[in-house]
Amino acid sequence: MPEPALAPEVAALLKHDPAGLVAAVVQQHDTGEVLMVAWMDDEALRRTLTTGRATYWSRSRGEYWVKGETSGNRQWVREVRLDCDGDALLVLVDQEGAACHTGERSCFHRPLPAVAGRAS
Repeated sequence: MPEPALAPEVAALLKHDPAGLVAAVVQQHDTGEVLMVAWMDDEALRRTLTTGRATYWSRSRGEYWVKGETSGNRQWVREVRLDCDGDALLVLVDQEGAACHTGERSCFHRPLPAVAGRAS
């Protein structure tokens, strides 16, 4: 028996890109640390909401992936919020280990050089 679809009232709030995806900004729930950005479609969001495990759509592999399923660096979802335009999600998680595939805690660990003429 197939899994039920994402609730229609939730799906109606989302503004998908042409590929049917919505950006998901992932943040550590208690510190506010931004961990990563990924993509969700309706099914990934449904799985996330029903299992409590962050599930994303891999654009490069063309398949769903549950964060930490192979690495052990799991994301336990505490809350999902929708932005004012409906085109991005904020996924508040309890991150186990590294969030970045490079082994870094956050994917945002590389500062850019200061812009010339501007104070840092």
